[in-house]
Amino acid sequence: MVAPNRSGRLGAALVVILALAAALGLARATTSEGGERALAARTTAGSPHGSLRATAFAQVPTTWRGGAITASTGEVVRVFVSDSLPAETVTPEAWAEFLVGLTHGPELGALTTYLATLAEVAELCGDNALGCYRANRMVSLGETLPDGTTPEEVVRHEYGHHVGFHRQNPPWRAIDWGPKSWASTANVCARTARGEAYPGDGGRNYALNPGEAWAEVYRLMDERKAGITTATWQIVAPSFYPSDAALHAAERDVLAPWTGARTLSFRRSLGNAGPKVWWIPVSTPLDGNLTLTAALPRGGEQEVALVAGNRKTVLQRGQWVSQRAKRLARAVCGQRSLFVRVTQRGAPGPVRLTFTAP
Repeated sequence: MVAPNRSGRLGAALVVILALAAALGLARATTSEGGERALAARTTAGSPHGSLRATAFAQVPTTWRGGAITASTGEVVRVFVSDSLPAETVTPEAWAEFLVGLTHGPELGALTTYLATLAEVAELCGDNALGCYRANRMVSLGETLPDGTTPEEVVRHEYGHHVGFHRQNPPWRAIDWGPKSWASTANVCARTARGEAYPGDGGRNYALNPGEAWAEVYRLMDERKAGITTATWQIVAPSFYPSDAALHAAERDVLAPWTGARTLSFRRSLGNAGPKVWWIPVSTPLDGNLTLTAALPRGGEQEVALVAGNRKTVLQRGQWVSQRAKRLARAVCGQRSLFVRVTQRGAPGPVRLTFTAP
């Protein structure tokens, strides 16, 4: 995590998150058009790759102070500060208070945070890195750099990865794609399908990495909640810069995360008299798996189809799964309004539809 528009270390700083992301194998990105390609080239050129390994702490000769700390909120957080940082200004207790002040859910209790010098972070996370995250363990710069890059920026970004690690976005991994509400608002699925985003790519396509974009959106959202209005946006593509809707979605992902699919049921009797086609509008505000099961009357041969919002384009037709049932399943990917069309064929009688959708 870096603060852009600074001199000196800016070139190296721009590649920091790339180093930590690729090092951890937890997030990726891509290039797209125009300026986004240029940004991708800047953030990847000559970038080293490191890894927060299970043995890293044993191998790095750093001693730590801190442990499980009860903050003023009553929450217990695990914070360790390198003994190389000045004890009078960098304390585990102060960082515990900072962490509980972040926008967070119960995932905070699973995190162990390490604050270290720049040189120590490089040993733990990789050359040029300012921080890294992997599986409930976060390492961050613990001192402000001469170029003005602050540890608070790095911690906020890395905490975004921690949130992603503890959220769901099936059929995708939230650590790579972002949590469900934000990823849907940011059209990560549709962008990936168009070759404009590359989840899980921590290499040359870093600039359009939705996992990294999510961490930056979290940082920006939390900074704004803290009253910080000078935040910058430089390490991922400008197209991921969040709208107000995306910021609100990010906050939902933290405070009221998606926990499972919703189920809807509809029933109607179709006969020889009256309309031959039954249209059911389906709102799909979130991307993810959609399934539809249609229970048909005995002797019924009704056609069941999922249709685009224009009511013309057939996306998928239900297939027989038993003598009296049809089923279809597909991923919602950017479509926010769909229809199910049931066309009367065969014997009349009641048709019951059951949806599961994100």
